[in-house]
Amino acid sequence: MPILIGFTIVISSVLGGYVLSHGELAALWQPYELLIIGGAAIGAFIASNPTNITKSVIAALPTLFTSSKYDQNHYMDLLALLHDLFVKWRKEGLMSIESDIESPESSEIFERYPRITMNQREMEFICDYLRICASGNMSPFELENLMDVEIETITHEIEQPASAIGRVGEALPGFGIVAAVMGIVITMKSLGGPPEVLGLHVAAALVGTFIGILLAYGFVSPLGVALEYKAIDETKVFECIKACIMAMVNGIPPQLAVEFGRKTLMDTVRPSFTELEDRIRGT
Repeated sequence: MPILIGFTIVISSVLGGYVLSHGELAALWQPYELLIIGGAAIGAFIASNPTNITKSVIAALPTLFTSSKYDQNHYMDLLALLHDLFVKWRKEGLMSIESDIESPESSEIFERYPRITMNQREMEFICDYLRICASGNMSPFELENLMDVEIETITHEIEQPASAIGRVGEALPGFGIVAAVMGIVITMKSLGGPPEVLGLHVAAALVGTFIGILLAYGFVSPLGVALEYKAIDETKVFECIKACIMAMVNGIPPQLAVEFGRKTLMDTVRPSFTELEDRIRGT
């Protein structure tokens, strides 16, 4: 996994270079400096974020060590599901899919795509807007504006854990300086003692600055950036759904309507036109 590989390179490069320069690893082991920096960072994180954001961060961090569920297979299923709903809409009228969107758990169409039905937010987005379309009381322009507002809200919510972790990364060098200053205070208290004791205290103080900067730029800030990319993956699916539904509302045939959604996807997850066509024909 990239994040583990990256962390391994960071640790190997920093500690390897230090040892090759005849440094002693034991001198870097300063548990009380870690306590000051880590404890202060965690405390500041809890104090600055609502409980729901703290829980979101705790839930989001493990996902960084797994592959994204929004892969090409997921989008193939999503586009095929929308195509099936649109075909029924086109052939039998918009009201014919009312039972599907009201009770997707018992819908024959939705049952064919468990990868999509397991994602509650994705399902709610699809069903809510098809339900609005069925009501017939909203113009395409109003519908698109409403979708944009909700996607913006979803994006903001999903990006909050990344933002919270990023702010911790920005604060860590400052906490490293706090630990270093406290180490210098201890050093000043020991003035007049043996030189080797003073040297140990100064080294411990400098290690505090080192730990704060290393944690910030080598570990915590990269975690924040990785969460940002996860957020982009998660919000892209709603843009894809929006493009498909808006194309259908504007009178585009089902097979071309899902093509609008396919075009919103990034190359890494976008199925080719032929792959999507074969998938649709297969269903």
